[in-house]
Amino acid sequence: MNSTSARPGQWALPLNELALVLAIVLVFVATGLADRNHTYFTNFQASFVIILRNTVLLGIIALGAAVVIIAGGIDLSAGSMVAFSATTCALILVLFAEPTDKRLMTVGTLGVVCAIAGAIVSGFLVGTLHTWLITSIRLPPFVATLATLVGLRSFARAMCEFITTQRWGSQYQQVNVNTPAFIYIKENLWVATTVFAVLAVVTWLILSRTVLGRHIYALGGNEQAARLSGIRTDNVKWFAYCFGAMTAAIAGIFAMADGSVAQPVNLARGYELNAIAAAVVGGCSLQGGVGTVTGTILGALFLRLVIDAVAKLIKAGADVYEGMIVGAVVVLAVTLTQFRQLVQSGREFFPGVRGALAIPTLAITTGLLAMMGSANIEMLKGRSVVFGTAVGLVAFFVLALVKLVESKRQRRI
Repeated sequence: MNSTSARPGQWALPLNELALVLAIVLVFVATGLADRNHTYFTNFQASFVIILRNTVLLGIIALGAAVVIIAGGIDLSAGSMVAFSATTCALILVLFAEPTDKRLMTVGTLGVVCAIAGAIVSGFLVGTLHTWLITSIRLPPFVATLATLVGLRSFARAMCEFITTQRWGSQYQQVNVNTPAFIYIKENLWVATTVFAVLAVVTWLILSRTVLGRHIYALGGNEQAARLSGIRTDNVKWFAYCFGAMTAAIAGIFAMADGSVAQPVNLARGYELNAIAAAVVGGCSLQGGVGTVTGTILGALFLRLVIDAVAKLIKAGADVYEGMIVGAVVVLAVTLTQFRQLVQSGREFFPGVRGALAIPTLAITTGLLAMMGSANIEMLKGRSVVFGTAVGLVAFFVLALVKLVESKRQRRI
């Protein structure tokens, strides 16, 4: 394993995770200072609750995504799985509620238990489907989970329309949930936080203290070698994909409770990419065989803190920049984790004409992002063009300097 991951059972934080802790502190302090309301400092408790609530939801999904990635796979369907499990949970509540109760306020304990169990079982079934498609049909994981990324939402919507029509006589594309049990979950963050903590400990124990965990790392490191050494790789994949889908299903229960609605079309859209991003930022290698639970948790916290910081600094339309920021953070994280290997290999960052052309592209993109982002920041209003231009020029000269140094080094060789 490289420096981005601790060996199973190792207690010391590796370099990547220490860097994440520092980055979290820096983002928190910088945002608190740059925000004209200084919200992180003046209203710390409310800010902490918001960040914790979002981190817990993302973290639950990211734990499953991390296990899949460490095993050498990828699961693009986590967001759709959240929506599907939430819809499954809500529709079971519909079946247990009084026929005239369209707000689901009359569901008893049995109905709630069955709804939660049904949601989790739906995750197990989807994970099993993924494994069958990958191991028996021999579909690439990307294709298999891309199919369910698209299909699960449509399936959930069809189920919602069918069951509401049969039960209520009218067709609905979403179900409002005001069952007391789920209102309690919404109003008491400790429930979701406890579940997240338990899942994190269980995941850590599996990866670091069991034979199955060693097999997961071995599978991700070299599947052919793992198979030749006697590991039942198909069974290990089955566990990984079921675990990933079931954690997403659990997150779906909390997502439904938080919003008091199961909306298959839009619920948790894009969460699969955020979960993968959190795992990658936390040190998981997309090549497999590398990753830790601690890093994944820190990655989820860092990602949610950055997104919340953008909302604090860019008061209006912050969601417009969320995707760009997540993408930039992922690229930067992967670049930093590969930096040592790139330097040791002697390869150039900007080789030849192709690399030279990449420099102005990166500089212009950086300048435009800085320009557009700063237009909504109070302290930079009216100076966004100048600020963006300056950032773009600085990026260009820094990258050009890197290119120059690399060219001189290659000439010496």
